[in-house]
Amino acid sequence: MKLKVAVMFGGDSVEHEVSIISANQALKALDLNKYDVIPIYISKKREFYFGEELFNLSNYKDLDALIKKLTKIVLVKEDNKVKIEPSKKGLFSKTLGEIDVVIPVVHGTNVEDGTLQGYLEMLNLPYSSSDVISSAVGQDKVVMKCVLQQANIKMVDWFWVYGFEIDDNKKEIKENAEKLGYPLIIKPASLGSSIGINFANNYNELIDAIEECRQFDNKVIIEKKLENFREVNCSVLGSIYKAKTGVLEEVNIGAGFLGFDEKYGGSKKSTKSSSKGMASTSRQVPAKLSKSKEKEIKQIALKTFKQIGSSGVVRIDFLIDEKDIVYVNEINNIPGSLAFYLWQPEGIDFSSLMDELVEIALNKQSKKEKMIFSHETNILSKYEPGSKTGKKI
Repeated sequence: MKLKVAVMFGGDSVEHEVSIISANQALKALDLNKYDVIPIYISKKREFYFGEELFNLSNYKDLDALIKKLTKIVLVKEDNKVKIEPSKKGLFSKTLGEIDVVIPVVHGTNVEDGTLQGYLEMLNLPYSSSDVISSAVGQDKVVMKCVLQQANIKMVDWFWVYGFEIDDNKKEIKENAEKLGYPLIIKPASLGSSIGINFANNYNELIDAIEECRQFDNKVIIEKKLENFREVNCSVLGSIYKAKTGVLEEVNIGAGFLGFDEKYGGSKKSTKSSSKGMASTSRQVPAKLSKSKEKEIKQIALKTFKQIGSSGVVRIDFLIDEKDIVYVNEINNIPGSLAFYLWQPEGIDFSSLMDELVEIALNKQSKKEKMIFSHETNILSKYEPGSKTGKKI
């Protein structure tokens, strides 16, 4: 019997359309001889939908029209199985299917940040991505930086502020910025795909950039902008128990900052069926690095992966300054295109990558089920209503 593998994507995130592109690639990569493939689309209203139309990327050009063709669903746990049910059941409504494993292909807040993972935990469904805490840490770059600092992992000098407090903290912001030294790069703490990122060459530009950033996130990160740096990415596949690195890539070679449009070939407000996601970005694979530098980056990548407690396939982005010092920039717990292009040179094609993600999900679930989360005893059996201590007298 085939495993029933659901790919979940979309969600209430500014990276909604990026998720659709990545998920479409993942759906096509799953081997239909091994799996019953189930696409589950999460709308921007956080509603779940199911339908064959989800396999065709061109259908997403008009999301409202697409949703009208789909079946709105709920997931129901019954007899230790998770079933797909229509949200509005009629007299002759039938269960639409069951789910054995989930591969989340979601990007951004309200989905990648542990929200969806928590929902899957409640359903006790095996899933391939990082768990709730690790997902949240990877998404919130302020927390991520604090966690990595504890392990003495190098990062570019930085500080952070709450965007809504800038009027009260302008003096402190100015002093911290001057300590770092301009130019600076300003980022929303919890977004990806280069959304909301800006630069500042002076204090006025910094305040303007924070004003723009806080439209996307409460937390705003301010970092020293490196000059003459190289940007190298490393994908890690596995779990805290066992993980491996793919080939390194160098991106954005001599082209300045790589923004959303350069990454995905279009406006944030549109989805182009011709887009190939992050796989289409200009890059050098493998990166032209010395063997010693390649080894160093891969070792830091594995250390970062384990420090955060990641699972599945991730992409860790590095910066190398003109003194050849390596800095961790960020971790993408569910990277665009699932970073499949960094595994092909290792002999792992996209289909094989999906197989490994399914295996990771099942192995994680197996280990989790051996842990103790509750006791058989029921303390309420001794509870006496009305007693001051709550204990039976």
